[in-house]
Amino acid sequence: QVQLVESGGGLVQAGGSLRLSCAASGSIFSGNAMGWYRQAPGKQRELVAEITSGGNPNYADSVKGRFTISRDNAKNTVYLQMNSLRPEDTAVYYCRLGPIVDGLSSYVYWGQGTQVTVSS
Repeated sequence: QVQLVESGGGLVQAGGSLRLSCAASGSIFSGNAMGWYRQAPGKQRELVAEITSGGNPNYADSVKGRFTISRDNAKNTVYLQMNSLRPEDTAVYYCRLGPIVDGLSSYVYWGQGTQVTVSS
């Protein structure tokens, strides 16, 4: 069973920075993609950034140049460095592991989420 535990959320003023962490239990971390998603009130969950098992990142256009995703396979941890935060970045941020392909099916694991609030 894989568990993902996020930390690092909080309240910050516009223009400030936060660093989110997601620690994964289990032995499947290094071989799988990791991602950060967010969900604001009344909106659908959206991709923020993802990183392949090989370390290649991909970002949503809205965060390019401001956010950086990284991973430390030795610590089973993925990070999201968020700079120049804006009020519209306010959301619950979720960590995702996968997708994991198992035969004809695939599945992902989600963390419990961490709140990020950016005040204007």
